[in-house]
This record gives sequence, C-alpha cells and structure tokens, in this order.
Amino acid sequence: MQITGAELFVKALKEEKVDTLFAYPGGQAIDLFNALYGEKDIDVILPRHEQALVHAADGYARSTGKVGVCLVTSGPGATNLVTGIATANYDSVPLVCFTGQVATSLIGNDAFQEVDIVGITRSICKYAVTVRKREDLGTIIKKAFYIARTGKPGVVVVDLPKDIQQKPGSDIYPEQIDIRGYKPNTSVHIGQIKKAVDLLNKAKKPVFLIGGGVNISHAAEEMTKLAELTGIPVITTIMGKGAVPTTHELYVGNIGIHGSFAANSAISNCDVLFSIGTRFNDRITGKIEEFAKNATIIHIDIDSASISRNIAVDIPIVADAKNAIEALLKKASPLKIDEWRAQIQEWKNKYPISMSGEGMTPQKIVGAVNRVFDNAVITTDVGQNQLWATQYLDLDNKKQMLTSGGLGTMGYGFPAAIGAKLGNPDKDVVVISGDGGMQMNIQEMATAVVYELPMTICILNNGFLGNVRQWQEMFFDRRYSCTCLRYRRSCDSACSTPGEECPVYTPDFIKLAESYGAKGIRVTKEDEIEAALLEAKNSKKVPVVIEFIIEREANVMPMVPPGNALSDMVLESGENEA
Repeated sequence: MQITGAELFVKALKEEKVDTLFAYPGGQAIDLFNALYGEKDIDVILPRHEQALVHAADGYARSTGKVGVCLVTSGPGATNLVTGIATANYDSVPLVCFTGQVATSLIGNDAFQEVDIVGITRSICKYAVTVRKREDLGTIIKKAFYIARTGKPGVVVVDLPKDIQQKPGSDIYPEQIDIRGYKPNTSVHIGQIKKAVDLLNKAKKPVFLIGGGVNISHAAEEMTKLAELTGIPVITTIMGKGAVPTTHELYVGNIGIHGSFAANSAISNCDVLFSIGTRFNDRITGKIEEFAKNATIIHIDIDSASISRNIAVDIPIVADAKNAIEALLKKASPLKIDEWRAQIQEWKNKYPISMSGEGMTPQKIVGAVNRVFDNAVITTDVGQNQLWATQYLDLDNKKQMLTSGGLGTMGYGFPAAIGAKLGNPDKDVVVISGDGGMQMNIQEMATAVVYELPMTICILNNGFLGNVRQWQEMFFDRRYSCTCLRYRRSCDSACSTPGEECPVYTPDFIKLAESYGAKGIRVTKEDEIEAALLEAKNSKKVPVVIEFIIEREANVMPMVPPGNALSDMVLESGENEA
C-alpha cells in the first residue's frame, strides 16, 4: 500500500507506542501536522515555545522511563530545540526530536527557514540525520528510537525534508533493526565483578558513589539491597540522589561543591571507592589531584568513554548499572566496617546541612514540601533553588526529582514539570524554581492552564540571580554585577547593599499567574508555608503559583571554593574545615 511520508511518520509513532507528542507547527512541518489531525491514539501537546517543548518532552521521558518525542518546524523552530537537546543529552535522557526541513532540492541554497540542524546538533546529541530518500524513512525512524533508548540513552535528531513528507511510498515500518557498528554492551564481565568483590572484602573504609546511571537504569531497589547486604555507606551525586532512600541509615548525602561535610569527608578518607553510573565531572571531584587520593577506585559505567576520562580507576567495569548490581548481589557479602560507619555518622551529627536563622528559609520550605507531598515528581530549575532542593529534599521510590545536572539549564524546571504531569497524571507534581529561572519559560503557564494540569509551582524569590550573586559575594568583593532583578535604570549601578529602599519586584508573580487563569499565593511568613502547599495540592484543575519571599542574600552552604579539594569546605558559619 502506498502512503505519504507524513502518514508513515504517524504510523511509526504508533508502532513505537508513542502516546504523547510535544509539537509546534510551521510551514516545513505542516504536512506532518495534517497527518496527525484527529489522531486519537497520540495526544499532541502544543506548548508556547519550542525550548519549553523539548524540556517538557525531557520531563516526560525522565519521569516515565519512555522515550520523549517532539516535533517542530525548520529554521528557528529547530534551533529553539538546541538548548533542550544539549540538556537532555548531558543527562542521558532518551529523546527523539523531529524537525521539518525545506525540500531536498533546496537544501544548501539558503532557502527561507533553512538551517543545517544536523550540523548544529551533531556534537550535542547521540545521533543526527537528514532523511534524503523516501524509501529510507521507516528504517531511519526505527533506528532513531532504538539508538535513543539503548546503551547510554540520549537524544536523536531526525530532519524531515518537506518533499520526503509529501512523497508516496511503502507503508512498511520495520519490526526490528540491525545497525552495523552499533552494538550496545548489555553483559557484565563476571571476572571484573569478582575482582571488585574481592577488593571490597578487604576494605576497611569503603563507600558507594552513586550517579544518575543507577536511576536511569531503574536500579534503585537493587542498589538499596546491595547497600543493605554489604553495609557500605552510600553517597550520591545530584543526579544519583534517590537511588537509595534519603532517610535510609546508610545514606550519607550528596558529594561535590555543595555536598555535605560527611559525604565529602568520606570520599576524601575512604580506602575503596565503588562508583556506579557517574562520569566524575568537576562539580563532584573538586581538585582532581586530591580526589579520593587514598582510595582504590572501582567504576561501573555503561559508557566505556566515561571510565578513566576524568579520574583514573583501578577496576573498570563496562556494563548497565542494573545488570552489574544484580551480578554484585550474587557475590557480595556483609562487611565488618562498624567503626567506619560510626565515623561517618559522627561527621553527619557534627556538621549537618542546615540553615540557621529565624523566619522562612529555603530549608523550611523544602521541609514542608517533604511533609505535604508523599507521592510526587519534583522538578527543579537551576541555581540556588536547585541546590537547596538537592540538599533538603527527601526522595524514595514514591518521590522522584528531575533536574538539569550536566548542562545546568535555567528555564528547565517548569516545562519539565508539565511533561512529568502529562506522563504521571495520578501523581502530584511540584516545581521548585527561582524567580530568575521561572521567567525564562513562564509563558508555559498558558500550557498548564489550557491542558488543565494541577501542579504546585514554588518560586523562591530573593530578587537576585542568586547563585551568581553568591559567587560575587564570596569571591568578587560583593560586586553585584547584573544579578539584581529589582534593578531599575535609576538605581546606582554599583549597588551591593540591597535593602528596603530597593524598587518593587517586576513582575508581580501573583497577578501574572492570575492573568493566565492560574491561582497565585504569596507567602511571607514561616507559619504560612504548609497551608499554602496544602491549598495547592488540593487544586484539581489549575496550577497554583506560590511565591515565597526569602532573604535576599541567603547562601547555599557548605561550599567548596573553586580549585579546592573536597576536604576544604566553607561551612555556613564561614569557618573552613579540613
């Protein structure tokens, strides 16, 4: 049977069991949208900006475990995806992004809204391709989904020229695909597992360092069992948080420049570091020469290129995290390390992550989120709000956190929450954002309202681009350059002392929320926090914006200054601990 390329595109989505498509129309994609018209099996979601669209597909994918799918037109539609493609690819999120393109006869002629999106995105995605022949369309789409979801997940970009969309051809969509040269490793080298277990059995001060790979492989249950079997303390990266319940007695905390004192100290003093699913980026290692310098390092990662790239390891194991952990469970045994665990507990007790001061602090806000929401997907934006959330959120098998870890993309949190809510309609969805990041994709309030998505949007408003302001305070003599969001042209451009006389904040988030048809609540006192969250939780059809007015110069502590070892932390008091 002969069908158009656009019709085969829709058939392919249905064969891949795509139930939600995030899409924004345009001239070079209009045939695809025409083929989707009236389609009952695919929920086509129209966000208000393409960058938000791809973040929503990302949030949908992370929260459901499915491949996220988006569709945009050529030119600016395609280039608006770039930040979201990089965001998802850095965090190993499976996405397939379809872009419209001018007809093949016009490619290279600087036609209207023509860009080489494949060339633009090749370095920030797993695979990118332009379909040049109608007969290749089905095979290329099948490859795209297979590549996106297998091995180390990532983003695939498929560029669809207009004539390919319109041209008739076979209606066959392949059931299976074989890609020469692409054979993701799924097995576990048992010899390397045995070496790792033998090393653990001799360890006096071992730790597990868990990254996002454990969550991506859905191995939280197995990881918790392994920790309990061996008795080894668990430290996580920001992306690995939740792999073991944060309330578990073996959970130590996050590692890194804003990690806990106990976690950073344990890494600095361990004799065996067993890392699973992390690439050892600079945010967690601090000064590389000092990182776990007394430890023998075991590293499990599905991506062989990530092993020994930043930190040299002693026992490399290339494998899917879940498969490797299951193999470890068959060979590992309890360790006698009571003294080591007691030392870590002493560090936790002596130097807990805590914010001092009276009134409404981010710690108290996040603490209330912990109490009010017990079955939720929680998304964060980027900046201080993200770091406070990753410090204070309690996560377990019923509560999941989505955040931009690798790229650190402001504007991610709100649209990602929209995707998460669409993928998880029976779960509460909570956004934790700063006032700066919230404004980067605030137009998606319309999307949340028109699709009747009840969610709780927490804006921690300090009137600053807070994370940069903190660095300016600590390392640039309080030269608050371009970080004050209350600034007006009439202000002193060299101001570094925010006070009561500062101009009123723009916009008024409550009025703005109401103008979209959402509900707005402003909270200024500690005793109002929980009531506001409960009111938002009970909203059934509209999103609720809660603006928390927090102290303008609150800082995220502890902190490892740039270039320092993890052991050189500045605590909240300002003292330096080694």
